[in-house]
Amino acid sequence: MSEVETQTIEGAFARAEADADLALKAAQSLVSTLKRYRTAASLGRVGDLRNASDAAANALQTLDQAIAGLAGSWEFDEQAYLEEGGFARELIASADEAELRISELDGRLYCYPALLRIMPGDAAVMIDKIRERRIRPSVLVRQLREMQRRPARFRPAQFLDALYGVYANAVRLRQGRTPGSVVPLVELYDLMTPKPGDTRDYTRQEFARDIYLLDQSTEATTKNGASIQFHAGAGARLPASQVLSVVSQQGREIKYHGVAFSSPSGA
Repeated sequence: MSEVETQTIEGAFARAEADADLALKAAQSLVSTLKRYRTAASLGRVGDLRNASDAAANALQTLDQAIAGLAGSWEFDEQAYLEEGGFARELIASADEAELRISELDGRLYCYPALLRIMPGDAAVMIDKIRERRIRPSVLVRQLREMQRRPARFRPAQFLDALYGVYANAVRLRQGRTPGSVVPLVELYDLMTPKPGDTRDYTRQEFARDIYLLDQSTEATTKNGASIQFHAGAGARLPASQVLSVVSQQGREIKYHGVAFSSPSGA
């Protein structure tokens, strides 16, 4: 294994796996010689008994050496690697090799339709709401690809109705607003997460991702007949704090500023 390969966490895991294979091979050899010893004893073969005893002693010495090697097998500083960005770069490169797109924006990784957050202190990666401790890049890439093949958990019709409920509340709270007024999405997000801890359970990045998924869906009309319109152009002239950014499935940054809903049917 080259020096470059051992400087990656994938290479470190591969080395640890190879060391474990050596230890397992030594353990299997010891078991095999012990079985030979038992057979010799059961059949009364004195010569075989002595040969198997010597072989078992040698196998045990080899196993001891292999296990001693395991003690220092993992010397990789995974926390620093995760904190300093090396892990994110390696994961993106590993995904590229597997023809899977992972993009980075505002310190968050996007792999459609999932959001990834690296957690150095836990040696884990949060994939949406799931804490994943299997951080070997090749394993994560296979998992993310499998997630893309599953039916999406996002329910656009339910999210659309929930978004309309918050929008209608925002219209009532601000004088001069009427159905059809454009309401900033950051304001709607604040109304959706009013309690302490809400923003931890449902982050702004997750909200932006859901807005994008809704925009990409065929759902545009609520149950009561109100239609949604997305507004992104004005966001280009606003501070970043007033704009929601998300990476599309094709790796392109998309910005959203506000939405407007028409009046419900019969209103």
